[in-house]
Amino acid sequence: MKLIDELRSKYSEITYLHSAAALMAWDMRTYIPPKGAEMRSEVLGYVSTLAFRKAVSEEMGTLLSQLAEGKIEEELTEDEKAMVRVATKAYKRVKAIPPDLYHRFSVLSSKSEKVWERSRNENDFKSIAPYLEEIIDLLREMARLYGYEENPYDALLEGYEEGMTAKKLRKIIEPLKSELIPFTNRILKEGRSPNTEILRGRFSRKAQEKLSRKALKLIGYDFKAGRLDETVHPFTIGIGVNDVRVTTKYSPDEFTPSLFGSIHEGGHAIYEQGLPVSLRDTPLYGACSLGIHESQSRMMENMVGRSMEFLSFFYPQIQKAYPSNFRDVPLGDFYRAINNVKPSLIRIEADEVTYNLHIMVRFELEEALIKGDLKVSDLPEAWNSKMKEYLGIVPQTNTDGVLQDVHWPSGTIGYFPSYMLGNLYAAQMFAKAKEDIPGLEKRIEKGDVLSLVDWLRDNIHSVGRRYEPEKLLKIATGKELDPSYFLNYVMEKYSKIYLI
Repeated sequence: MKLIDELRSKYSEITYLHSAAALMAWDMRTYIPPKGAEMRSEVLGYVSTLAFRKAVSEEMGTLLSQLAEGKIEEELTEDEKAMVRVATKAYKRVKAIPPDLYHRFSVLSSKSEKVWERSRNENDFKSIAPYLEEIIDLLREMARLYGYEENPYDALLEGYEEGMTAKKLRKIIEPLKSELIPFTNRILKEGRSPNTEILRGRFSRKAQEKLSRKALKLIGYDFKAGRLDETVHPFTIGIGVNDVRVTTKYSPDEFTPSLFGSIHEGGHAIYEQGLPVSLRDTPLYGACSLGIHESQSRMMENMVGRSMEFLSFFYPQIQKAYPSNFRDVPLGDFYRAINNVKPSLIRIEADEVTYNLHIMVRFELEEALIKGDLKVSDLPEAWNSKMKEYLGIVPQTNTDGVLQDVHWPSGTIGYFPSYMLGNLYAAQMFAKAKEDIPGLEKRIEKGDVLSLVDWLRDNIHSVGRRYEPEKLLKIATGKELDPSYFLNYVMEKYSKIYLI
């Protein structure tokens, strides 16, 4: 057996275990009987650990070393070289952390999440603070073991967005901050606010599900390779090839969260459904990065789903589903209402204009924590100060402030920038797609979103993990990451909506 075939074989075993674990995780978050959760957690932990052991085995390390030898590497195809690069990088990263440290971190973050739930409900930062302090200490040690050139935060960021650094992020943030904050203030002071009360009412679960399914089909989601289910916290999960599932949450007094949440998750899902089957069971079968993944969901939710073009086609379906609510509401009023801009305390409720400001707050704070420039005990005060600086509002409680996200208690520091990068990637990709597809917006107006999906299939989805995100964006759009695409998009769209 050729060495590359042996690598494929080992990844097949790992893939099967991950698939089994994903199916168990999906069931735990949807339909599992409450009494079955404890046993399922044990089984899921066992299967996940088995996959981890196979990925970091000495046999895997030896195989990757052999594949990197000069003569052998020369005989590999470009895809095979990429497989070795991705697998080797992942292997070295995981092996850098001693098993006892990994175990301590896993147990601590699991306990911390539970404490966070109580702390958030009770507005009690002091209870979670000791856990956060220990998590930060362990992450600093892990950053040291991963290795970095300039900034320990870079070592953590690398785990979510390959090739990205804090220095690069600051260069991206500068133009966004200088434009978005004044633009938001202009909207609030000079703009004509929409009537968002038209979005409130009584909305049946059945009608919401029907609308979500229609929207998912329009954006290219294949129900023969997936399904839509209800959950408390919406997510998308890839079980395996031709099995990518989305979930949403239905609210009785507002239907827009389920509709646009479904479109958002559908964006994630069509990415995974579009991965090349030829790369299955290899290190290249998967999303390029979390930021690129987020670009697909944000593009579908906002640049398509909340666009006047898409709604020109889809709004009659909404009126048909809820005639008593929207029969007499003009499309323009509905469009403006679902694109309302208002600085909010809660990140997940933020609009397109202010969303990135939330991410800037979190990036600056978590970088300061890892570098040792900010103490955990000073975090609430620092949070409030940053919220005032970026969004002009200050939370009255820690529940609505520093305690609102689970990311830090769960140890996922370095993750937040991916959300902002997703918005920027999406705007740049969408601008290029409009260049390449004649009359794209007119097509969307007629219900043809698949022209855009085909472009994404060719330029993003089919690539898998062959390239780092920056290189993928350069190949797909012909340019380096440029925040001006996002700025131009939001300023043009919302200047028209708010008549400023």
